[in-house]
Amino acid sequence: MEVVEPLIRNADRLRALRSLFLGAMTFEHCELSWIQHDDITPLLEAFPKLERLEVRGSQGLKLRPMRHESLRILRYEGAGLPAEVVRGTGECDLPALEHLELWFGIDHQGGDSTPADCAAILSGARLPSLRHLGLRNCPFTDELAADLAHAPVVARLESLSLSMGSLGDAGAEALLSGQPLTHLRMLHLDHHYLSEAMTARLTAALPETDVVLTDARDRATDPSWDYVAVGE
Repeated sequence: MEVVEPLIRNADRLRALRSLFLGAMTFEHCELSWIQHDDITPLLEAFPKLERLEVRGSQGLKLRPMRHESLRILRYEGAGLPAEVVRGTGECDLPALEHLELWFGIDHQGGDSTPADCAAILSGARLPSLRHLGLRNCPFTDELAADLAHAPVVARLESLSLSMGSLGDAGAEALLSGQPLTHLRMLHLDHHYLSEAMTARLTAALPETDVVLTDARDRATDPSWDYVAVGE
């Protein structure tokens, strides 16, 4: 993205920069899947005091493993987040990161991730301060839910989002059968494919948790091939 190089060149003049949103454009200006990026690793290296980085669009996006002491919020909004970025994020040492959100998207748009690519994130080993995790817009949410059922990172979370994706009864069953989730303040499952019986079980099992179950879908009447909220 053409804005990254000028930012890096002027890093010494922007020493107070703490928050940055790349690709902040609406649908009217550019489809999410059309927004082009490049390697954002040099940007993070140039701004060691950056606390918040949000990236809209994922075409061409790259991130290499690195250490950043100050970053507290990292968000990717994409219709097809590359597996390289998912793995790279998990392999970064981000000791201050509290909020991590990824929109996976679909293979047709470059979203070639698998549950295995999320292993380092779910271990939480390099994310000791993480409290809010969003694994959103994902076509393999049920598989992720099965991994989350025993993922070490879950125990320290305050909120977990599996919204905008393909969560069905199998994934919800895995969550209910796994480690306790009663410590969560919020479990965000908007845009789901759960049965009424399963939604009732979830809310009953987590009476002190704000379980968001809006935008219920039905695969029988909504046979979209990708099952995610954002694929363009």
